[in-house]
Amino acid sequence: MPGKALSLLACLTAGLHAAQGPSSDAAGPPLPFADATLAAGLHFVYRNGMSGALHLPEIVGGGAALFDFDNDGDLDLYLVQGGTFGPRGEPRSGPEHDRLWLNVAPVGGGDPRFEDVSAKAGLSPAGYGMGVAAGDYDNDGWTDLLVTGYGSMRLLRNRDGARLEDVTARAGVGDGGWSVSAAFADLDADGWLDLFVARYVEYAPVRCRLPSSRPDYCGPQSFPPQPDRVFRNRGDGTFEEATARWLGPQRAGPGLGVAAADLDGHGRTDVYVANDGAENHLWLNRDGPALREEGLIGGVALSGTGAAQAGMGVDAGDVDGDLDLDLIVTNLTGEGSTLYVNQGGGQFEDGTAASGLGPASLPLTGFGARLLDYDNDGWLDLAVANGAVHLSDPAPGSTDPFPLAQPRLLYRNAGRGRFADVTRAVGEAFTHPEVGRGLAAGDVDNDGDVDLVVVNVEGPARLLLNRVGQDQPWVGLRLLTRDGRRDALGARVLLRRRRAADLLRHAHADGSYASAGDPRLLFGLGGGADVAGLDVRWPDGAVETFDPPALRRYTALRQGGGRPASARSTP
Repeated sequence: MPGKALSLLACLTAGLHAAQGPSSDAAGPPLPFADATLAAGLHFVYRNGMSGALHLPEIVGGGAALFDFDNDGDLDLYLVQGGTFGPRGEPRSGPEHDRLWLNVAPVGGGDPRFEDVSAKAGLSPAGYGMGVAAGDYDNDGWTDLLVTGYGSMRLLRNRDGARLEDVTARAGVGDGGWSVSAAFADLDADGWLDLFVARYVEYAPVRCRLPSSRPDYCGPQSFPPQPDRVFRNRGDGTFEEATARWLGPQRAGPGLGVAAADLDGHGRTDVYVANDGAENHLWLNRDGPALREEGLIGGVALSGTGAAQAGMGVDAGDVDGDLDLDLIVTNLTGEGSTLYVNQGGGQFEDGTAASGLGPASLPLTGFGARLLDYDNDGWLDLAVANGAVHLSDPAPGSTDPFPLAQPRLLYRNAGRGRFADVTRAVGEAFTHPEVGRGLAAGDVDNDGDVDLVVVNVEGPARLLLNRVGQDQPWVGLRLLTRDGRRDALGARVLLRRRRAADLLRHAHADGSYASAGDPRLLFGLGGGADVAGLDVRWPDGAVETFDPPALRRYTALRQGGGRPASARSTP
């Protein structure tokens, strides 16, 4: 078996190199990802306020948002900061605050450079932060942010790309609980983005220990879970608390990951929540506005063996090429990442064993997860940020005050949702162990492939630039609402090809863990660049067809700008 594993790795590495063409570099072809953090001018560390008391929020960590703050056509970066604790474990602001980094690289591409504009944007210490969601909630053409946290939640309105204004109280979305991940999504298809917030537990300090009697962090099972919340957008800059009306009586679960997408093919945006140590929730949106929780019925609440897992991160995408959206969930050490394969109509099967995801992920605790076609061959691959949550007895001579570091993982989709671990072929950008949590994905340098931002607890945030995907043909799309002002989150696109399989992608900024990503769509065309056309199903259910877009560039598609699609064209 070891010999076979090494041979497979060698073949995958050769495949990665062959896709790049010949190289004159004596050291060999470039690796798929390069750590460009320092070169880009980024310097940020998520501080968890650890003091030796082993408070649970210390190990949950933070996230990041890749979004176009100033509407100049490239992705800027928001990084959430943690905090400190009071004598009873209550959240307090730390000396540092969230940071906003403006992408000042040439719009046409080139190596990214970031400028810290946090002070100009009006950022200051504001509680113990966790995650961030991105979406233009007021339809003014500027992407806004919701910052989740331990003990507070803040809605930051983007004021014309100049500053971020805290409008939490005015908008009616305040929450004194503990939230980590959230999603902006038009759940009632009225043209305004609503808000789904996954909440975690009611934390109070208690003592937990390892089998060796050494103190350890407590898990979520030691605390009551908090129910999730839904806020309906009224369309006037405010939100209505709609949890009771839209979710009804709910079995609260310690929610950590949220993905909003049409998962059952009924034309409305559904919501999937990864719960930590409890059944995951699948909120199906069929009749509106009420959502129906069908996780158990749909086969995505438990693993294939019937066990509740410690869900952290989640993402949705068509991994097997059958033109529907599958789900990936990252879990605790010993559980491995889980792949739920969509069978249609809101039914899923646990396809983890056949996918090949299990062996590499079993020794690790997964958090941020992103399905991305890093090599632009047309198949969605998987990147995972890992980091332990339980202390082990320290190795002799160890001085690490936070010994939870683990390597990241990169899986290559060899076709039909069969994954191979290519982490070692990627090099230090993935193999260097850190306490990984948030993972945001997007084309930071606008060169046609997906880059990554990783948030580490008590370690530097990382910008990992993709250096191979742009060598394949690709199509980039930005989907816009009828007025052309905001991203049409929830839209789905079927890219039709003449001599290769069609491809399905959906526009979203949510998913992963505590992070927001690039809402633009990237179609890698390595398997065939002969595009016949595009079919778009918009969030309100309308379907249009568009002519083939130009290759190797981004094209904006506005609802109403296409032609009525035929009955068969229902992405």
